[in-house]
Amino acid sequence: MPIRQTLIKCYQILVGTFGFDPRSLIRSLRGLPIYIKDWREFRKGYSGSMNWMPCLHDRYEEGGATKGEYFWQDLLVARLIFAANPKRHVDIGSRVDGFVAHVASFREIEIFDVRPISTPIPGVVFKQADLMSSDSMPNEGEGYCDSLSCLHALEHFGLGRYGDPIDPVGHELGIANMASLLEPGGTFYLSTPIGQERVEFNAHRVFDPRRIIQLAESHALTLHQFIVVDGGARDVPLTQESLQSLSEASYNLGIFVFTKS
Repeated sequence: MPIRQTLIKCYQILVGTFGFDPRSLIRSLRGLPIYIKDWREFRKGYSGSMNWMPCLHDRYEEGGATKGEYFWQDLLVARLIFAANPKRHVDIGSRVDGFVAHVASFREIEIFDVRPISTPIPGVVFKQADLMSSDSMPNEGEGYCDSLSCLHALEHFGLGRYGDPIDPVGHELGIANMASLLEPGGTFYLSTPIGQERVEFNAHRVFDPRRIIQLAESHALTLHQFIVVDGGARDVPLTQESLQSLSEASYNLGIFVFTKS
């Protein structure tokens, strides 16, 4: 693995697994003298009670996080659903405090997740379910909804990270079961990491985008829009050349929009 990729991986482990962010530490140390100076200046004109609660790195960051994968996928797919105005939208495992909340702000959304959610949420109907298992499928069976999403979740199926059963082909079972939920003519919004295909156990899988398309096509799902998130978001032409290039990259996020035939 190249040195740059190794450093990025080490940073991700430090932040995501151990909760230690070296960049925040450096920014905080940089902000400490300014904090002390500002405290003294504020104290000169204020005689009330004051407690220490330093926020040292915020001044060095942008006004909002607009470059992340979750920001772009949650925003773009929510806008697509708003424009489509389906009869029944179901989500599988997407981020509740992002995408699900976006959609619930303008319509009802039904969500399935392998983990429980104990808090009632306005506009959200929750069902605990493991989409790798057909036993978890709704009693109504095939054609349950005309709109379906699964954002940044499929890559986790079968890796045990969220308490799901270990299954090396969990993603294949997931796509098969999700496809069966969708009625003919319905739309499936799927996002997942793409690049050089591999498993980074037990964080996630990274898929060759052509693999996702092949799996989807085997369940009557036809790709009609493909968006790549790589600091921004861009539509990608559905050509062998573009897909080959993305399969050779280390990592991007792909948003696939399928229609069930």
